[in-house]
Amino acid sequence: MAPTGFNSLLERTQRLAGIVGQEQANCDRHGDYEAQVFRDERRSGCPACAEEAREKREAEEWAAQRRQGAVAKLERRLGSAMIPPRFTGKTFESYRAETAEQKKALASCRRYAEQFTENAQGGRCMLLLGKTGTGKTHLAAAVAQHVIREHGATAIYTTVSRICQHIKGSFGSDSGYTEAQAIELFAQADLLVIDEVGASRDNDFERMSIFEVVNKRYEEMKPTVLVSNLSAAKFEASVGDRTADRLREGGGFVLLFEWESARRGAA
Repeated sequence: MAPTGFNSLLERTQRLAGIVGQEQANCDRHGDYEAQVFRDERRSGCPACAEEAREKREAEEWAAQRRQGAVAKLERRLGSAMIPPRFTGKTFESYRAETAEQKKALASCRRYAEQFTENAQGGRCMLLLGKTGTGKTHLAAAVAQHVIREHGATAIYTTVSRICQHIKGSFGSDSGYTEAQAIELFAQADLLVIDEVGASRDNDFERMSIFEVVNKRYEEMKPTVLVSNLSAAKFEASVGDRTADRLREGGGFVLLFEWESARRGAA
């Protein structure tokens, strides 16, 4: 039995809350319960229902926090992909495919991205080659972003010039990193997109740099997408036989973009 002082305190607390009494009530789901009666004749609801509602609300809040965390994590992954701002919004849906060749290129890139798990297991590479302004970088960026969003994988977009600059940066005595570490940076991601292949005048160093990066990824069975404005024959001459052989192995394939530039048409 509760002490008299406690009962008095409880009664005062109830009066301050506007509670003037109690009565029996019934819940269709939980049966009988004791409802509190307020001065304005309101009755309190079922405490079991209230507890369920509280638990549901907390679960929804927790789920919302987890979604926000997942979005933040995705944004960090997309940021670390180093895709240029011009191409961060490029998707398969926004790629303008009107001709049969454009539709084939779009379908092939979409399929490569959707089947990335299998492509990653086989280290399958893809080459996007051909004329400028035909949407090669658009589709390469769309592949990388799909891989990040839908497969939870890591991807990096870079250019040959950036790779060469980073490797050359290791040559100084005060660089803080070795050439092997420079190459490893580009070997870590699940997918690497290398753009502007063949655009550099320093072709010998470019050829060596591309080989080192591609070969490291080849050894670790990691796929690479290469983008170039060169034709297939000129591309192979630019990167060298050793690199070309590694890109072909495992079912690597070439997509040729031979239609006229969309940018030229827009101008």
